[in-house]
Amino acid sequence: MTVHFIGAGPGAADLLTLRGARLISECPVCVYAGSLVPGEVLAHTRAGARLVDTQHLSLDEIVGELRAAHERGEDVARLQSGDLSIYSALGEQTRRLDELAIPWDVTPGVPAFAAAAATLRRELTLPGVAQTVILTRHSSRSTAMPAGEELAALAGHRATLVLHLAVQAIEEIAETLTPHYGAACPAVVVARASWPDELVIAGTLATVAGAVREAGVRRTAIVFVGPALATAGFADSHLYSQARERPAPA
Repeated sequence: MTVHFIGAGPGAADLLTLRGARLISECPVCVYAGSLVPGEVLAHTRAGARLVDTQHLSLDEIVGELRAAHERGEDVARLQSGDLSIYSALGEQTRRLDELAIPWDVTPGVPAFAAAAATLRRELTLPGVAQTVILTRHSSRSTAMPAGEELAALAGHRATLVLHLAVQAIEEIAETLTPHYGAACPAVVVARASWPDELVIAGTLATVAGAVREAGVRRTAIVFVGPALATAGFADSHLYSQARERPAPA
């Protein structure tokens, strides 16, 4: 058997990949986080599949379900929100599976920040404005950040910043970033990207914290900061530049 870790996307059920949907339909066991994976995604499960909601389970209990499926010879669709490459706790689970010699693989999903950027209809990299995107988070209520990854240090690059698990500390974030980006720098919060109750709060580093508090947003949100969010006066990329030398038509 194999445990298939599947990125279930940011929320909208139709942002699930075709491969993910196929694996879900084939597996006799589906293990998912009920608070983050919409019920419409579970509609892909086959009749009679064992459904295990992990939102109130410990890591040991989750691994216990995967081990039990392995002992029964049953493949598992292990659904997790967004994409498994960032902030997914994939490493903790697969480390345990390796110790138990249980096979596993990974199917990518649409990350929440990509869905949020699509909502904003914004490219996070613009020629001459920003060519680097930093994906990071805030550590006030979670695991401490490694040395050198403090927010002030990352802000020194003046790249497009995308912060996960951070909206509860929006005042502190705005205060930390303002000396590097300036108070007028665009700052946008997208709460529950792609869900029916999605909410966009657009402002600047000077205004965004107050707007977020007024809206009552405290979790499940992506914070974007950087000039690429509002700049219109940027040059064409080299791909489309008039100065680019192009071969004559054959």
